[in-house]
Amino acid sequence: MTATAIQIQDFSKSQCAAGLRAALNILDKWKASPEQACRVLRISRSTYTRASQQDAAWTVSLDSDQMQRISLVLNIHAALRVVFDNPDNVYGFALMKNHNEFFNGRAPLEVMAQGDMISLYETFRRIDTLRGAQW
Repeated sequence: MTATAIQIQDFSKSQCAAGLRAALNILDKWKASPEQACRVLRISRSTYTRASQQDAAWTVSLDSDQMQRISLVLNIHAALRVVFDNPDNVYGFALMKNHNEFFNGRAPLEVMAQGDMISLYETFRRIDTLRGAQW
């Protein structure tokens, strides 16, 4: 294995469930529909439904792509919390139409809900630059 190879971390089923629930909670506060949340995280509707229930013993196996998507949602949320003091902005930003070049009048959630990793990552990258006022 080379030094540039991506290292895949194994996550326990309970870690996967905790991460998924955290990401779904954020997506819910961003007012994502269940369909949008499923596309952003690349999960099935049944997994969404089970994760949304209050069963503390529920666990799930997720692949590395799904865990990377969860990580990006959590990191977008963290960046928004640094940029904005007002919870209305932290949670409302995802629905605000954005006229910067990448978004072209679309809301960040609309872009993320396209479902491809590039759209999710590029949304994160552009929001992350707000922390340094580079936008």
